[in-house]
Amino acid sequence: MSGKIIIKLMFAGCAFFFSSLGAASSTSEVAMNEVSVIQLQDKMASGELTASAITRFYLDRIAKLNHQGPSLHAVIATNPNALAIAQQLDEERSAGKVRGPLHGIPVILKDNIDTLDPMPTTAGSLALAEHFAKEDAFVVAQLRRAGAVILAKANLSEWANFRSEHSVSGWSSVGGQTLNPYVLNRNTCGSSSGSAVSVSANLAPLAVGTETDGSIVCPSAVNGIVGIKPTLGLISRSGIVPIAHSQDTAGPMARTVYDAALMLGAMVGLDSSDEDSAESKDHLQSDYTLGLQGATLKGARIGVASNLGTFSHKANPVFVAALEQMRRAGAEVIEVGDMPHLDEYGDAEYEVLLYEFKAELNAYLKKVEEVLPVHSLSELISFNLQHREKTMPHFGQEILYKARDRGPLTDPIYISARKKSRSLARSGIDTLLEKHQLDAIVTTVAQPAWTIDPINGDHYLGGSSSSAAVSGYPSVTVPMGDVRGLPVGVAFIGGRWQEKKIIGLAHAYEQVSKARIVPTYRPSL
Repeated sequence: MSGKIIIKLMFAGCAFFFSSLGAASSTSEVAMNEVSVIQLQDKMASGELTASAITRFYLDRIAKLNHQGPSLHAVIATNPNALAIAQQLDEERSAGKVRGPLHGIPVILKDNIDTLDPMPTTAGSLALAEHFAKEDAFVVAQLRRAGAVILAKANLSEWANFRSEHSVSGWSSVGGQTLNPYVLNRNTCGSSSGSAVSVSANLAPLAVGTETDGSIVCPSAVNGIVGIKPTLGLISRSGIVPIAHSQDTAGPMARTVYDAALMLGAMVGLDSSDEDSAESKDHLQSDYTLGLQGATLKGARIGVASNLGTFSHKANPVFVAALEQMRRAGAEVIEVGDMPHLDEYGDAEYEVLLYEFKAELNAYLKKVEEVLPVHSLSELISFNLQHREKTMPHFGQEILYKARDRGPLTDPIYISARKKSRSLARSGIDTLLEKHQLDAIVTTVAQPAWTIDPINGDHYLGGSSSSAAVSGYPSVTVPMGDVRGLPVGVAFIGGRWQEKKIIGLAHAYEQVSKARIVPTYRPSL
């Protein structure tokens, strides 16, 4: 979840150089800051770099920025096998085998995603601090098959920000408080906080986030990166600690739309163990970068809803400027009035999440190791109470109580809430797209990052993630500017299975705006 849970749901920014990375020369210096996946591939193809050298660079950078320097607390654990994996991929390349564009590229996983590598899957909770998965999540297996180096596990808002209505986004009892790399006393939004910070601060070129409502798009926006929240079912949820199957999805996070699109192609795939995966059969693409070179805003019909994304008086002028950039690039920006039903399904969505969280977390915990202290939601609640000084120093677990008290998924209240929330959310987006013949709806994603406040919790003005999240429709977040050095993002929301279209529009906007800024690690404003 993001900071809205309806739910509440060093190295200054100059280029960073690292010596002794070159495969050909131990004294070569390579500019690694803001480096793209394609640039890394070119350097490996030329022999200037190896996957081992790239992996070593990022492990060293994690050691410096995550625990020393600004102490970002973006990473919970690094993979002891990372260098061995990279070495194997180097050997494959030397033998003439390159698996694809992610071959040898380090990727960080949000720490609610299972991996066979010797790193626990904790969801940020001390109750799962010793939980080592028995197999890769489906999406991890896909990335591994594509040649990615599983580098580390990222910090997150504990239980994906579905524990308290007064939470501090980016905090977990395992990983502590993730810091915003632009201004260190500012929040990272959640729950994919560590994933977003890792990419923005160049602890890795790519990361995997997960979203139920805002957890990819909001951290991406306030940490100045690109995030893709795909159509529900495009990416398997198998092996990911759940909140709710009606809305949960993983998604790629990167510094450019192109890199995020490359990663998306490696992540998708049919999975018989995920009930929604089968629906993606006719919509999967192995390469979402096809056509990006020629992507344009010229002639695109872009809709702006008057009741969506107008919560921040600081971000609003940046959004207006972004719309003007789109117009100058040839887009037709259309004021479409209110998005229908936007304020009509929040309570129903919350009911759905509470019911599904209880059922699905119980199922997940039932399968974890016998030696672990929790195997059900009720046992988790008891564990947190027994260890409250460590697990609840800032906020409680009232959402866990509410979920515990819900009935089974056969309950008429749940069935009615699910039908209502999804149908209204889809109707809102579909109505605007069809009535105005839109290619996408655009909106501000979130306010500029607020100060971290463990006493009062998140100072969250609002968000625009719910329509895409509840409908299960895709959304792409791209940097659109900043407010006093704090990034803000714009989202391109499309119809179901319209990833290719909105990724193209987002890429075209990114090329004209060039709004990504490098973190500055200021202590405060």
